[in-house]
Amino acid sequence: MSRQILVIGCGFAGMWAALSAARQVELQQGQDVSVTVLAPQPALRVRPRFYEEHPADCSAPLDALFSATGVNFLRGNATRVDAAAREVHYLKDSGESCVVSYDKLVLASGSQLNRNNISGADAFAFDIDQAESAEKFNAHLRSLAAVPASAARNTVVVCGGGLTGIELAMELPARLAKIFTDGATPRVMVIERAAQIGGHFGQELRDVIAQASNELNVEWRLNSSIETIQQNGVTLTDGTFIESHSVVLTAGVSASPLTLQIEAPRDNRGRLHVDANLQVIGQPDIFATGDVAYAACDNEGHHAFMTCQHAIPLGKYAGNNAAAALLNAEPLAYQQPFYVTCVDLGPWGAVYTETWAQEVKMVKEEAKKLKTAITNELIYPPVADKEKAFTLADPLAPFV
Repeated sequence: MSRQILVIGCGFAGMWAALSAARQVELQQGQDVSVTVLAPQPALRVRPRFYEEHPADCSAPLDALFSATGVNFLRGNATRVDAAAREVHYLKDSGESCVVSYDKLVLASGSQLNRNNISGADAFAFDIDQAESAEKFNAHLRSLAAVPASAARNTVVVCGGGLTGIELAMELPARLAKIFTDGATPRVMVIERAAQIGGHFGQELRDVIAQASNELNVEWRLNSSIETIQQNGVTLTDGTFIESHSVVLTAGVSASPLTLQIEAPRDNRGRLHVDANLQVIGQPDIFATGDVAYAACDNEGHHAFMTCQHAIPLGKYAGNNAAAALLNAEPLAYQQPFYVTCVDLGPWGAVYTETWAQEVKMVKEEAKKLKTAITNELIYPPVADKEKAFTLADPLAPFV
């Protein structure tokens, strides 16, 4: 009787989970085991690049890769996980409701922006969380060329000073300058709750971000949060009103709502607690990975962030261990003690850090070359060659 490993999602974690599971199945000669990916489309959307000018181009097809490695693809949107029945309900493009069974499930359904915390966000805020919303925002920016200059037209408000907000904000002054053919000066403002620029980062990294912000004329409104968003601007909780036709949410990301259907402990972002093998606590047939997993990286108290840097190895370990559990092989405990940060700072360059203390190792042009190599090459899918893909899908293989 055939057995199935089902992977929900084909982002960084889902794609690598499927490849790693297929590799382990082949190693264990599990001829009766299939690996299937359930996702809306067979493509890796390169989310870390959605702050760029052409987000619609930041996608890589996976059909040939899945075919070469024996991974099945099932097109659909997962809507419900029934852990007791080991079934996943999903919707086809036609709207038809279907069910697929699994023996082991790898949940890699990612994360999404939460718009519920700010009044008016649904109606008036943009975001770059998904490819479609990022392209909508870029189309809006291009349309500003036909709008008469005003404080509201010339101002972009970025809500959130995390990595996504920083990378977007640093890009915007130069991009807007090209759009404003009337010579108007762009104003880019970051609204940040913390008391200092890059408040969640190490001191060295904060200093570099502050320097780049100053040289690129990116303003920061610190110790601030947004009360409401309107068509013509935002009102802060202290009553300050900032005129803007372009308000972008970059903070408030939570794990996929599918995690709420699984009986297990979760963190404050909805991520499922997992053990060292990335098995969901209390759920022997479900593994969580990527943005839906609250996973310890080491024994020092560090946990994985919701970034591709962690999603890629998390996916490899989760897929490997789901297959190992099904085939009675030894699992591999997830570990990722080495942490780096590489932040794009627009025309200023970039900054690269190492260690959890974020010690700066490169800046400006040197770091920019590394950042470009990472986002344009390193994190893309492997070639559609089974041997090469399986070599890279080994959780113990070097990442670079």
